Amino acid sequence: MTKLIKVMDTSFRDGFQSIYGAKVLVDDFIPALQSAVSAGLKHFETAGGARFQAPIFFCNENAFETMDKIRAAVGPDIKLQSLARGVNVVGLNSQPRDIIDLHAKMFAKHGVNVVRNFDALNDVNNLVDSANSIKKYGMQHEVTITMMELPYGCEGAHDVAFYERVLRNILDSGLPFDSLAFKDASGTSHPRKVYETVKMARELLGQDAHIRFHSHETAGTGLAAYLAALDGGADGIDLAMKPVSGGTGQPDIISMWHALKGTEYDLGLDIKKIMETEEIFKECMKDYPISPISLAVNPILIQAPLPGGATATTVNQLKDMGMLDKFPKLIANMKEVVERGGFATSVTPVSQFYAQQSFLNAITPEPWQQANPGYAKMLLGYFGKTPCEPDPELVKWAQEKVGMEPTTEKVVDINEKDPEKGIEAAKKRLEEAGLPTTDENIFISAACKDGNVDKGIEFLLGKGKVSVNKTANKEAAPAAQASSNGEYTVKVNGKNYAVKLEGDKATVNGKAYDINVKAGIEQKASSGSAEGEEVKAALPGNVLRLEVAEGDEVAEGDVLLVVEAMKMETEVKSPKTGTVQAIEVAQGDKIITGQTLVVIG
Repeated sequence: MTKLIKVMDTSFRDGFQSIYGAKVLVDDFIPALQSAVSAGLKHFETAGGARFQAPIFFCNENAFETMDKIRAAVGPDIKLQSLARGVNVVGLNSQPRDIIDLHAKMFAKHGVNVVRNFDALNDVNNLVDSANSIKKYGMQHEVTITMMELPYGCEGAHDVAFYERVLRNILDSGLPFDSLAFKDASGTSHPRKVYETVKMARELLGQDAHIRFHSHETAGTGLAAYLAALDGGADGIDLAMKPVSGGTGQPDIISMWHALKGTEYDLGLDIKKIMETEEIFKECMKDYPISPISLAVNPILIQAPLPGGATATTVNQLKDMGMLDKFPKLIANMKEVVERGGFATSVTPVSQFYAQQSFLNAITPEPWQQANPGYAKMLLGYFGKTPCEPDPELVKWAQEKVGMEPTTEKVVDINEKDPEKGIEAAKKRLEEAGLPTTDENIFISAACKDGNVDKGIEFLLGKGKVSVNKTANKEAAPAAQASSNGEYTVKVNGKNYAVKLEGDKATVNGKAYDINVKAGIEQKASSGSAEGEEVKAALPGNVLRLEVAEGDEVAEGDVLLVVEAMKMETEVKSPKTGTVQAIEVAQGDKIITGQTLVVIG
């Protein structure tokens, strides 16, 4: 007897996120999506995950408007699914109950039928409120258990017994759900474990329950894991199409169809039409270059689980920083970071915490000299209860690094007391910016606020920019236009800069720079006065923003500037009370370890 397997096409969310960092313009892929519908696909993942913030941050597109375009393109009968992160909804920061509820209200309004809902810590307390809101607004709720393989030599979590305990916690909580998904964002779970885990869930839930499995080809075992899941009793699997399948993405629909030949399973698709759609899809994306890293199979990740998108992003960021040689050490450090950190699953946002802390441990003379704030707060309980107790010594380390005490309070209850979070706080920010306080704008502000910067409001004010890796968008650098007095006007990223060159000196918009490389290095090394204390960069990265100006009075511990590296914001604080004598960098500057940033007198 043939069993029809229900396919969800993840090309237009996870595919984009894994291969392109989610930076894809909506009008570019609509023809491929419509062709996929014509080919017989009826279920797509098109929203959530990074595909809410990325359109706003990088595409200068309103995420809700992109969702409306997608719904209009596929018609009313196609199932559109979104990915949510429990209390974090579709952001990296957790939210109070009113924003969690608004998320469900807005996504239902803008065409979503199903929400796959997960928590990286598998803490059921982080899923209850979102589950209730998802059902409240008439959508299907797919509760999710996150999976991965532990690095070699680790034990104590992420086995079948571990996942059974998580599932029983879900059932005991009474939260409503329509289906269950097992989500392996790193693609590292070995096939036998997948089989036994799905089989366990089937036995526990009964034959009528709908069970799905999600994985990636990153470690080279995606297809095998999918076959194992089907043998264990899964009803559905997630697949994608070229150019966003394989490697860090999901297995390809055609590859899966081929793997199922001679078995009892059938995808129920016209593969010829899928092949035709893949060609249309490739044509749609021809101007988006693909990094070989994104489509590579890397067995080393079995020992250091990183999700598809995080793998490519991490490698590319290290390359941009001139520190690609640190990647093997970063991978090696993952074991200790995962094991001592309580075995949370390597999926957003925990995957970022793991990668960033492993990176810090790789670039310092001794590990644990610096802390990723997110990783430290996770150890202290501010993201929920970790699956296992973290190392007590590391908990003390986290306390010292971020100056916070451990907590057992529910994440959502902590957020309820935060005056910077919630609908009223977002309304206030919108009103101060002179923007309409629509539900959409409120949610954009709440989901896109990053520290003291509300990137959502910046977008709504028209300050957004298109920053996608698309060859058709890359204009040839215009020649510098010289004036009669030998000065030049150079246009970079739409901005004009007045440049005057005089020997080893360059004056840009009235500010002088030493462009002799050797002299520049010497100048940086000797900047400041005898009385001043140089504040140096502890790691390479980019200056995200300056928090002080020359002449400002600062106290010990005040934030001087914020540096971004590996998608991680690091505050650089004043080592003493005094006056800002000099600021040696500007916003947007690339910096290296040991470079003088600020001089405090």
